[in-house]
Amino acid sequence: MTEVTAEMIAGRRAADPRIAAKPSSLAIALRKAREKLSRSGSGHRDFDIALLRLFAKGRRASGSAMAILSGVAAAIAVAWVPLDAVLIWLCANIAALSLGHRLAGKFLNAPDASIDVDRWRRNFVIAEMVQGVAWAILICLISHPADPAARACVLVMLLLVAAMNATITASIPAAAQAGLTPVALTILIVMRPASLSDGTLPLVAVACGTLLYFMHLARKLHAASLEALSFQAEKDELIAELEQSKANSDLARRRAEEANLAKSRFLATMSHELRTPLNAILGFSEVMKGELFGSHIIASYKEYSTDIHSSGQHLLMLINEILDLSRIEAGRFDLKEEPVALPHIVEDCRHLLSLRAKKRNIDIEEAVEPTLPRLWADERAVRQVTLNLLSNAIKFTPPGGKITIKIGWTSSGGQYFAVRDSGPGIPEEEIPIVMSSFGRGTLAQKNADEGSGLGLPIVKGLVELHGGSFTLKSKLREGTEVIVIFPPERVMDAAPIAEPDAFAAKARRKTRSAA
Repeated sequence: MTEVTAEMIAGRRAADPRIAAKPSSLAIALRKAREKLSRSGSGHRDFDIALLRLFAKGRRASGSAMAILSGVAAAIAVAWVPLDAVLIWLCANIAALSLGHRLAGKFLNAPDASIDVDRWRRNFVIAEMVQGVAWAILICLISHPADPAARACVLVMLLLVAAMNATITASIPAAAQAGLTPVALTILIVMRPASLSDGTLPLVAVACGTLLYFMHLARKLHAASLEALSFQAEKDELIAELEQSKANSDLARRRAEEANLAKSRFLATMSHELRTPLNAILGFSEVMKGELFGSHIIASYKEYSTDIHSSGQHLLMLINEILDLSRIEAGRFDLKEEPVALPHIVEDCRHLLSLRAKKRNIDIEEAVEPTLPRLWADERAVRQVTLNLLSNAIKFTPPGGKITIKIGWTSSGGQYFAVRDSGPGIPEEEIPIVMSSFGRGTLAQKNADEGSGLGLPIVKGLVELHGGSFTLKSKLREGTEVIVIFPPERVMDAAPIAEPDAFAAKARRKTRSAA
């Protein structure tokens, strides 16, 4: 016999490295995504690197535009500044732009693990300051207080430079300030003397106000960048959590499938291994009980053989119930459907158990509605449901009690049958217990009644395979009532035969998914 052990299951799980590796990598991604949610913008490495990359990408993308703006400014400055001085300034400004462009490219090509955040931020601030100083020098060169056109040129140039720097360097506020501050100081120093004599003060105020506005705009853009990165981090976190949940679900499903496979193999093996010697026990005990080869010399041996035979039958019934329940839970119980008459099946089962009821002086009454059509169902399953319910009713009804069987129509067009006894009833808190596998109420334990606790779960599973419902109602000292309802789709007068086939397949899929 092949044994299926826990070690074999664990070995199969360990054989797939993706099951063990995937959750760990996802856990790392999840932890990094959560760390990025820090709103400080300067306290966490991953978050600060993302801001620096935004800055570097903006500086790289704006290199050609800034070079064109430098050329245009140099061409305009020729009107007030000698050509050689303008060319020197243009070369210096292009060198400053190249420095920033090269730093940005070097940063973007560097791996995250080798990036020193503080050093790179300092380098970018210095590069922006160099560019700001270059523009300040040009403003200083063309600032002629007596020439209104020069002042207008300075103001326009200031607006262009400030607007571009504010949008490019917004992800690093210190860099934006470093680029605009030299320009602001130059305007205050160069144009202030004229402001006292020829009314340049409003122009200086407008220039300074413009610089302050663009600094404020840079801070707003920085806040927007922080918020965008935060949303991105939250999205990454959600994706990582979903991936982690999916990995956990897949792992749990694999384990459940492996456990179910192990259980099926175990049950199949044990069914064969137990039934073979059990059939021999039942056969030989029946021979000994019937004294087919001669009477026993000692009378007790006949009683012993009778006990052996009854115990073997009980064990065989228990094995069959366990196998039936396992097949139902696994969704592998195949219904052999055919037209069946519910009143006839109930009557046959009642007649089969009538002798047991008569021994206990229990009266069984029936109330059957006339002209009930046939059901499309598995006759063996319906018979097993009826026998289990009637057996329980007889078992727990005291001598002299009464059992009532009702069969009829439901309000929705289906059929039902109900079994009500006058027994002691079941406490409401114990109903979930008796409905669970191997569950037995306190009354059954107190009376030491034989039973495995599988009857009601099997009944519920068989009824649900037919698409029906099973209800148990009970109160102490008022008896117990169980109701089995078959849906209208099972009634042959309510639907063609082809529809119950499809309905049964749907019910089996539903039961399999629930299991």
